[in-house]
Formats: sequence, C-alpha cells, structure tokens
Amino acid sequence: MSHPTIQRSGWLTRQRSNLLIAAGLVAGLLVVVVFGGSARTSEPLDPDNPGRDGARALARVLGDQGVDVTIVRSADLLEDAAADADTTVLVTSTYNLGPSTVARLADATDDALLVLALPEPTVTDELGLAEGSPVADDQAVRSAECSGADLGALLDDLDVAVTDGAEYPAPAGCYVGDRGALVAQPDEGVLLLGAPGLLRNAEILEADNAAAALRLLGQRERLVWYVPDYADLTGSDSVSLSELVPDWIQPSLWVAALALIALVLWRGRRLGPLVTEPLPVLVKAIETTRSRGRLYRKVNDRAHAASALRAAARVSAAERLRLPTTADPRTLVRDVARYLGRPAGEIGYLLDPQAPVPSTDHDLVSLASALAELDREVRRA
Repeated sequence: MSHPTIQRSGWLTRQRSNLLIAAGLVAGLLVVVVFGGSARTSEPLDPDNPGRDGARALARVLGDQGVDVTIVRSADLLEDAAADADTTVLVTSTYNLGPSTVARLADATDDALLVLALPEPTVTDELGLAEGSPVADDQAVRSAECSGADLGALLDDLDVAVTDGAEYPAPAGCYVGDRGALVAQPDEGVLLLGAPGLLRNAEILEADNAAAALRLLGQRERLVWYVPDYADLTGSDSVSLSELVPDWIQPSLWVAALALIALVLWRGRRLGPLVTEPLPVLVKAIETTRSRGRLYRKVNDRAHAASALRAAARVSAAERLRLPTTADPRTLVRDVARYLGRPAGEIGYLLDPQAPVPSTDHDLVSLASALAELDREVRRA
C-alpha cells in the first residue's frame, strides 16, 4: 500500500520574505558605508563639499601632507579647539558671521594665524580692516610680485589663475592689482584671501593654485577650518536695512524717489481740478431697473431676473386682491387662480418662486410677457 507524499515547506521557503528584507537592509547599509562615509554639503568652499565650488580636495591634500586638519562648524567648537601659535585658522562662509561671532573669532585666534577667505564687508568692518574691491579677471594668471618679506618667501615663485575674487589694500600682499592684493596682510597674524579659486576643487589645479594654497595653509603644524553657522548669531547681531544696502546705491534710491514724486505730481495735474456735485443725486427708477437688467444679461443670470419679475408680479396681484404682500405664495396662487378662473398650475408657473427657471433668453422674455398679461387680467377683473 503506497502512502501519499506530503509536501512540506522548507526553512528557506518559509523565511523567504524575512531574508529579502534582511538583504535589502544589508545592501542599504553597504551603500551608506561606501558612499556616505563622510558628511557632504553644497556650501561653497566647504571642506566636505566634493562639488566644483567645494574645497574637499585641498582639505584631503593638506591632511596627506601631514597637516593636522580640524573642521569646526560652531563658535563653541572653535573656542574648544584652542588655537595657539602653531595653528592656522581658515574661515570660509564668512557671510554667516555677525558682530558677536566675529568678536568670539578674534578672541579665539589671538595667538594663531587667521586667514579669512573672501570676507564680507561687515566682517572686515568689525575687525577694523579695509573693505575689498571685487574683481573678475576671467582666467587671468597673476604673478606674485609680493610686498613683505614673509609673504615673498612663501609665494614669490608661484603664479595663480584667478576667475573672481576681491582685492584688499594692505601694507603687505601678493598678486597685486589696481585696488589692492588678492592675498593681503593688513595686520600681523591676519591674512585676507581674496582669491577663492585657490581653494575650489574646480580651480585648484590651475597654474600654481594648489602650491599657493598648500604653502599658505600648511605653513603651521595645525589647521583649524572654521565654517561658521548662522545658528550661533544672537539677537544683537540683527542689522538694519540701510546696513544691507551698499553705500553707492543709496543716492540712486533718493533720485528714484524724487522721480516718482515728480511723476505723481505731473500725472495728478493732468487730471484737472476736482469737480463738486450736489448730493444726493436722484436716479430715476427706470434707469435703475434697466441697469440691473443689463447686469443680469451680461452675466447670463436668468434665475435672478426671473425671480425679480415673479416677485414684482406677486406684489402687484396681492395689492389688487387686497391681500398682504407678505402672504404665502401658494395661497396667493390659489386666490389668483380662483379670481381669474384659470388653472392653479398655470398661475403657479407664473408666480410661484419655486417654478422652473427659464433656460434661454427667449423663455425669459416669454415669462415676462405672460406676467405682464396676468397683471392686466387681474386689473381688468
């Protein structure tokens, strides 16, 4: 006697769903580990930004050359970094600095070499430094031609390619233009870097940009790369609108305001003097009726037009039959039908507010004619 074969699900079959979920989690974890091992950002000149405007390449090369690179992203972490005489502090994203954070930056870098990358005018003002002048050299290559022995020893033999930036007036500097230097030293222990291309991933390999950046930022054993965060700002850092507007644009705003006032006066005089008219103004009822009818016709509002015609007919019929004008419409329809000897259905179609709305202009005209004829019948009877 043969026994039937019993099909039993194996362990793999029973756990297939769980295994698929686990495999997906492992794959996701591998992607995070392999491709997301370090934080990424799109902030310009950020050491964790691998894009064209970032500066990850320079940060990696500095680390490979033996420089101790520390990235800090808050004023508290900058103070905890304890920058000393063997430390260079590079500050990018200076537009996130305010008066309070600039003061904390100055205190935290008192003994260090402070390098400000393309500092904002508000930052230079807070530090008592001259404001920079924008330049756009369109891939021009500049030779160092340094003034100042220390900077000359670092950069005198290097040429840099510049696409944009700012020139700063200073007693010592390199890569001098008409209004200042791209690398300026206004005070001892402070450098203003007006050539952001020395840091950018997209431009660091142009000319001697990489060598110039490595010499500037790698001349000391340690580099603290400070990326300010606007979350560090306090309420006292708020600025007025006049501080945000450049000085050169304020005269233009005054001229525009005066031109606007002149335009208002010119156009106002063209309108002539005001005309006085005695009030109240009497308007004939027929003019009001016609105007309202034109409005109803313009918007194709046959429902309101029919309702107005029926309401006027009900009032006229009620007055003629000596009934209250506020009488129930059904009662009025019944009395008018009895008074005229006509079917209540016909009178209801004409006077009942719940009667169908005319679907075309022709039907509305027919309703108006029928109501006028009904009014004449009531008056004659």
